[in-house]
Amino acid sequence: MKDFKDLAQKRRSHRKFTDEEIDAEDLKLILRAALMSPTSKGQRAWQFVVVEDKLDIEKLADAKDLGSQFLKGAPVAIVVLGDPMQNDCWVEDGSIAAISMQYQAEDLGLGTCWIQMRGRGLADGTTADTVIRGILDIPENLNCLCVLAVGHWTDERKPQAEDRLKWENVHLNKF
Repeated sequence: MKDFKDLAQKRRSHRKFTDEEIDAEDLKLILRAALMSPTSKGQRAWQFVVVEDKLDIEKLADAKDLGSQFLKGAPVAIVVLGDPMQNDCWVEDGSIAAISMQYQAEDLGLGTCWIQMRGRGLADGTTADTVIRGILDIPENLNCLCVLAVGHWTDERKPQAEDRLKWENVHLNKF
């Protein structure tokens, strides 16, 4: 394991991937990280759909108008879902699970990128949830938070620069 401080600095969003498949054991470790992530009241109420079918990945990329077309180049998409009626913290729990997967993928040398789906959709008013439910047969009670694109990256990204950290946004004791 790398030092977490280095892992956090190195993890960047990647939007260009090779065609190389993701090793099954690596994918299992990524999902393990999600399943171990902290949740409100220990509910573990999230759901994940792993999509490896190229046609379905291409359809997912079209679930909203902007910011998702690069998903078409990823060998794996992980859809993060939650039930708002079961868990009022479904967004927070899903977010923690998603970033846990992203850090695990980075540790394995893989690239990821979060694609926001909650609150997004198409110009005709169709929600991303509606599109994604239709593609993956997701029950009506579940909402999609995001889709993670996962793959072997081709777009070299520099680690985050220490001198660009906004320490002025950190306040001690009082604002």
